[in-house]
Amino acid sequence: MAINIKHLMSRVLAAAILLLTVCTAQAVTAGPGAWSVQQTWAADSVNGGNLTGYFYWPASQPTLGGKRALVLVLHGCLQTAGGDVINTTGDGGYNWKAAADQYGAVIVAPNATGNVYNNHCWDYANTTHNRSAAGHDAILLDLVGRFVNDPQLAIDPNQVYVTGLSSGGGETMVLGCLAPDIFAGVGINAGPPPGTTTLQIGAVPSGYTAATAGSKCKAMAGANAGAFATQIAGAVWGTSDFTVAQGYGPIDTAGIRLAYGGSYTKGAAVAVAGGGSNVPYIDSNGKLRTHEITVSGMGHAWPAGSGGQNTNYVDSTRVNYPAFVMDFWFKNNLRAPATPGPEMTSCGSTVVSGSGVTISGAGTATGGVASYGVLLNGPSTINDNAAGSGASFSKTYNLASGYYTGSVTATDTLGQVSTGCPLAQFLVGSAPVLQPPTGLAAGTPTASSVPLSWNAVSGASGYNVYRNGAKLTASPLTATGYTASGLAAATTYSFAVSAVGASSESALSAAINVTTAPAWSCTTVNASNYAHVQAGRAHDSGGYALANGSNQNMGLDNLFYSSVLAQTAAGYYIIGACP
Repeated sequence: MAINIKHLMSRVLAAAILLLTVCTAQAVTAGPGAWSVQQTWAADSVNGGNLTGYFYWPASQPTLGGKRALVLVLHGCLQTAGGDVINTTGDGGYNWKAAADQYGAVIVAPNATGNVYNNHCWDYANTTHNRSAAGHDAILLDLVGRFVNDPQLAIDPNQVYVTGLSSGGGETMVLGCLAPDIFAGVGINAGPPPGTTTLQIGAVPSGYTAATAGSKCKAMAGANAGAFATQIAGAVWGTSDFTVAQGYGPIDTAGIRLAYGGSYTKGAAVAVAGGGSNVPYIDSNGKLRTHEITVSGMGHAWPAGSGGQNTNYVDSTRVNYPAFVMDFWFKNNLRAPATPGPEMTSCGSTVVSGSGVTISGAGTATGGVASYGVLLNGPSTINDNAAGSGASFSKTYNLASGYYTGSVTATDTLGQVSTGCPLAQFLVGSAPVLQPPTGLAAGTPTASSVPLSWNAVSGASGYNVYRNGAKLTASPLTATGYTASGLAAATTYSFAVSAVGASSESALSAAINVTTAPAWSCTTVNASNYAHVQAGRAHDSGGYALANGSNQNMGLDNLFYSSVLAQTAAGYYIIGACP
């Protein structure tokens, strides 16, 4: 009998040590702090090819509201995302990395699909802009949606911005007008406004005014025009730009203010480091709504500032526009609460009876925590969004016997929700007879999926799969294998498996970490243009060889002209080395 009591006490003590462990809350997931390999996104049935490009996920934490901002950056004609926007070993591109790190923002740099206007441009001059039909507008909005809806990136839909140069600047204004509900801020760099043609880039056409731009902008917004009330915008151009008419800059912002509605006060010009001069416009509520920057001596180029590249329509000797526009967006955002989001400081679980467990936690928030949420996964499922409030809480739940995992979140008075504080696995009641699965292993991962397998467990009728502590399977699997899908490329995930019986679930197996494959492994081929065409890497157009996918002109299609082509995605080639 003494032996039984000793055994019982040791089990109780071990359980108490486990269940009283407090879990410190985690911050927003840190990214790799580097530009991704080239990604492939939606297909463009209008212009041809798939939308490809890159994204930067910083290791730093966000600085506004506890969630990350998303910035869509559009290159100009005769540019590419890999060659001009992103940081490479040779240069800093548009110089977005430093700004992304400072604000904890995700940057997305896509390549224009097709070969619009024969110069790899964005189709800003399209006369039928809309959100649903295929083409540049739709695939870019689809791209934004993919990033906003990826929970591991923790992007705030109230902090989505767009900026670009030249045709990318024109498309920036199009997107800001077409989807003001999506874009909280706009930054136009030497971009022609809606309703102008490619033959009018060098001079403002007679009769085209800010009223024209404003009318077309508001018409594109349609039922979403109400979102203009909380959008902010700006424009920048060089005083030596003789490619895109300098007169379009003030027309862009004046037209946008007309779409916004209301009255504005023009502020005094303020010097911007690097030879810039900024004119701010304040609305009747005292809010800064638009900026207009002229950059002395700059031609048709993206003002990257020190650290950027200094070639192919990128200027590193003058204004640092990424630094300026991020400061403008973050200080003047009218949608994201300036109040920091709530944070969980601790959480834990304590078994208080054969079927009861007390979940406790503490959090901080400006104005106090309005509510705590408890999520428990196990034989019983708990999803309680009213578990308590204030500086801390404690609530007891009656649960079926078995192992549980879960998390606790805090919500503030503004509706902002913290990152979940993970609860360590705990046991309620007697330990299940079932043993956890062994031999969990991963097959060869793809860019978006991981195949898993494990050994069968005697007495098990099914299995549950967990990713990063969250259950993936809606109901137990009967097989001893599962493919986790919908994953991000080049990202590490943790997987574990449990066994399920008639009335219980085992503890989790030992976890394994698996990294998904890159979206594409780039390769290059150096051959004659004729050989590239014959091999299907390029095609002939009027006697010239054009690279498939990017449609970049390689020169005459014959044996005497040679090119290096890099395959950066399925069916997509660019001239030169891999990015």
